[in-house]
Amino acid sequence: MTKINSNGVSRDMTAEEQAQYDKDQLAWNSKSADRKLAEIKRIRNQKFQQTDWMANSDVTMSDAWKTKRQSWRDIPQNNNTETEYDVILTRDADGNLTNTIWSDA
Repeated sequence: MTKINSNGVSRDMTAEEQAQYDKDQLAWNSKSADRKLAEIKRIRNQKFQQTDWMANSDVTMSDAWKTKRQSWRDIPQNNNTETEYDVILTRDADGNLTNTIWSDA
């Protein structure tokens, strides 16, 4: 049984509480890929915001940057498994994203 803290007292969950806890855990775990894709999209949108100035009419965007930005747009179509999301979200010991898709053009 799982322990629960109720009014400062630790106790075993009731059967009903345990069933709800298990249901909630299963629901949380089944949405793992969705949360990872949402994080990828958040990072991608941040990258777009940081580089949108290159799309201004008075700036000529290099082909390398056009290709890089297109690769960001294509992430959801080209990567659709949780394993692929894990690779895209890999970070080093300092917390920096390490997948080459995030590197500058």
